[in-house]
Amino acid sequence: MSLFFFLMVVQAIVGAALVAVILMQQSEGGGLGMGGSPSGLMSARGAADFMTRATAILAAIFVILSITLAALAVGQTTGREIDTSLDRSVQSAPAATNDPLAPATSGNAAGAASSDANAPTAGNADDPLAGAAQ
Repeated sequence: MSLFFFLMVVQAIVGAALVAVILMQQSEGGGLGMGGSPSGLMSARGAADFMTRATAILAAIFVILSITLAALAVGQTTGREIDTSLDRSVQSAPAATNDPLAPATSGNAAGAASSDANAPTAGNADDPLAGAAQ
């Protein structure tokens, strides 16, 4: 088992403990706080101090483990090449092909109108929507 996976398991355990400690703290509104009498082994103030200190320690361990895991992950992934086996890039097309975004060219001179306004022009003969806007 590698160090990376070991630290990931420790990170999960610390994260679960951090969630548990935060949920056990007594909030101002009551929340999920632990009740009990102040005459117990630990007073209410002592329990609050312990929970606050435990939260801070677990949070610091969580952050340190996160940074360590990120550094280990970067160290394991350097030096690899990009896999191009699934590359589906389009080859450059020759210039003689019909470009659907190119401006339409008609056989008429610029500015001259055809005799029938609804008839498709020579440049738009293959356009199924030719004349639809008229």
